[in-house]
Amino acid sequence: MSPRAPSPREVKRLNMNVPRDLHDAFKAAAAAEGRQMTDVLMDYIRKYVEQHQPDRGRRGGRRQ
Repeated sequence: MSPRAPSPREVKRLNMNVPRDLHDAFKAAAAAEGRQMTDVLMDYIRKYVEQHQPDRGRRGGRRQ
């Protein structure tokens, strides 16, 4: 089950430059799984954020 699609007002565009061969390979790999490149990237970004969020229990971002 995929999360609901955000409304246009909730979206921020992210542009990046990648080598053409990497883009083509990524597009083919996503298509082979029946997925859109955007959906694959959103999954990676969500996982990255989950794994790299600062500890919310700390104050001032310093280690104790």
